[in-house]
Amino acid sequence: MSGNTCIVTGANSGIGKETALGLARMGARVLMVCRNAEKGQAALQEIRRESGSSQVDLLIADMSSQASIRALAKQIGEKYPRLDVLINNAGAMSPTRKVSADGIEMTVAANHLGPALLSALLLDLLKASAPSRIVNVSSEVHARARIDVNDLQYERRKYSWGRAYAQSKLLMNAHTFELARRLEGAGVTANCLHPGLVATNLGGPDLPLGWKIMFGLLRPLFLNAQQGAQTTLYVASASELAGVSGKYFAKSKIAQSSPLSRDPKLAVEIWQWTEKIIGVRL
Repeated sequence: MSGNTCIVTGANSGIGKETALGLARMGARVLMVCRNAEKGQAALQEIRRESGSSQVDLLIADMSSQASIRALAKQIGEKYPRLDVLINNAGAMSPTRKVSADGIEMTVAANHLGPALLSALLLDLLKASAPSRIVNVSSEVHARARIDVNDLQYERRKYSWGRAYAQSKLLMNAHTFELARRLEGAGVTANCLHPGLVATNLGGPDLPLGWKIMFGLLRPLFLNAQQGAQTTLYVASASELAGVSGKYFAKSKIAQSSPLSRDPKLAVEIWQWTEKIIGVRL
């Protein structure tokens, strides 16, 4: 990965931090995107120390805020002449229905619309740097999602954090496959992946007590963050995946995404809704 510039969102902890560290060890220039400056700075120093690389930078942005993402993309475009890999790793899980600074339901804002907007805004730079890759960190729970294209923000349906999270990852997958189709011949690949069941702080302190207890009991069965980053690192860097696009990976192998996520009619509906909400046409 020497000479490559890679972005990792949500890079101050968990899978994102281990992904940034792995890429730095491979010799890549790594741009860590973090929401919290203090936590991001601490992670930056740790990654520089453990990797022995000075080519690790910290950028601050909130992936649920469209204004913040636009400012981030502008900063990247002005400061960095190329972009080889964009890893949309940052995610959110809200136990209760909350809205972002843009008035959008928080889970879909952070997990789908944020990555979609950042990818769209950086697409020209990715094309100019081709061959390049977009890697979206999804989840196998997307297969459990039930979707209502007329109520993607749970304004009428009863909100459930589990259903909202699964839906956001279904949207991410379907959008990734449609993006890959539209990027054919552009030299930019787009893939998504399931990192495994990883012990992370997704959900944070707001997670209901019952779920905290359950996750605590199951934690010994989960992968650690370093193990959870392996599929992301593989999809981002493996030479044999050059030109491979529109795929879903698990355990560093091509896997089967849900039939619903590959429904071409649904993909177009999701694409059109996404363009409308983020205000960018591809």
